[in-house]
Amino acid sequence: DSRGPDRPGPVGDVVSGDGRGDLWPGAARAVVAVPAGGGPDPAEGPVAGGGQRASERGGADGGAVRPDLRPAVSGGPGFDLAVPPGGYGWWYLDALSDDGRFGLTCIAFVGSVFSPWYAWSGRGRPEDHCALNLALYGGPPRRWCMTERGARLVSRSADRFEVGPSSVSWEGGELVIRVCEWAVPLPRRVVGEIRVRPLVQPGLELVLDEGGGHVWQPVAPVARVSVRLDSPGLSWDGAAYLDHNRGAEPLEAGFARWTWSRAHRPDGGCTVLYDATPRRGPRRRFALAIAPDGTIRDLPAPPPAPLPGTIWQVPRETGCDSGARPELVATFEDTPFYNRSRVRTVVAGQALDGFHESLDLDRFASPWVRMLLPFRMPRTA
Repeated sequence: DSRGPDRPGPVGDVVSGDGRGDLWPGAARAVVAVPAGGGPDPAEGPVAGGGQRASERGGADGGAVRPDLRPAVSGGPGFDLAVPPGGYGWWYLDALSDDGRFGLTCIAFVGSVFSPWYAWSGRGRPEDHCALNLALYGGPPRRWCMTERGARLVSRSADRFEVGPSSVSWEGGELVIRVCEWAVPLPRRVVGEIRVRPLVQPGLELVLDEGGGHVWQPVAPVARVSVRLDSPGLSWDGAAYLDHNRGAEPLEAGFARWTWSRAHRPDGGCTVLYDATPRRGPRRRFALAIAPDGTIRDLPAPPPAPLPGTIWQVPRETGCDSGARPELVATFEDTPFYNRSRVRTVVAGQALDGFHESLDLDRFASPWVRMLLPFRMPRTA
């Protein structure tokens, strides 16, 4: 992703609305009971105790905790993640400015999951296919950059990930992204710094598939961002979301499609929705409410509701309470295999406004789509 990839006001006027390891030290750990995909939904409410414990059946408070939900603890941000051949890892950031005029996504990839170069190589060396993707929305200016780089141009440690002239690092309690890239298709410079200050760190990771090969971790689902770019000249502050995904096989080997969304809430927390169709096992739908103190509540997964179609006809829908209707505010990306949007919906009686993504992995795996991708994802070895 796609992920993957993390979404009031003027952005909807600027951008047409028609149209996703390891955790920082010191994070509080919270564990929540989540129903198995397709099973009955539990009563909404906080997990009793909220303490630190292993993810297993029959926790200390007597609650049933599914084995695919577990604490994620390490001594750093985990940029030295070991990625097996065929696998991937990414760190995903999305943000909206406080005035609603601007937005961005930024994704650092190891084993660049959507790279045609990685697929054509046989996916034997993930380290040889890394990239920093930055997309700027609203404005002008709008920019997209994602140059893939080979292993000789990549350096990784626990708290620093260098991809060519750009880098992502953990410094003094903040994530610092230093960007020095060329946009495509028009070759315009994108240079500057993005700083992310985490506000909520649950310390949770969730296995997304029945075989345990794909994992999602909400690293800092509520954060503040400071964007200071020299080229294009851009300066704004806003609310942000940061997560991490990793997998031991190609994403399209594990899933046919998925829909994901996140939205910040007025109480300072965040709601995340996943609706995934694995290649193996049943459909997996869940909704998580992450509180400002890092504790997690499981929400009954709302039924899917359709959103307006896209130019490329990749279906998009989002969870929405029965009796309510979701609203498409803006389409940020409309591509042959995925779309990214800003959507308003209602979940558990609460109005939400955030980022949304739909991903069709059957479409992605088709040869004709792969032939188009080098125009958006050039490579420098």
